[in-house]
Amino acid sequence: MTLLSALTDTVLAHDTVLAQISNPTPETPPVADKLMRLVRYFTWFVLLSGIMGITYAGGRFAWEKWSGGGLASPKMVAGAMIGGIIATSAGTIMNAAIGS
Repeated sequence: MTLLSALTDTVLAHDTVLAQISNPTPETPPVADKLMRLVRYFTWFVLLSGIMGITYAGGRFAWEKWSGGGLASPKMVAGAMIGGIIATSAGTIMNAAIGS
């Protein structure tokens, strides 16, 4: 009966600390600087490929307009624009999800 009352007092008491966990200080990973450099290079690659895609699609659009062919390039321009929006907003979305 004593064990049951002690357990009840422990569970029902709001002042009792059942576990003590320290607050660790955050540390950067060992290769964080190299990883961030790789992310920056990848960001530049995505931006440059988007610019090249829009430039190519615009040139093709002008060629199709001038030569009177079928217009397939507006899809390319729209695809490049949508890809650019997704690539640009990916960092913002991740920052919001992670909370930093």
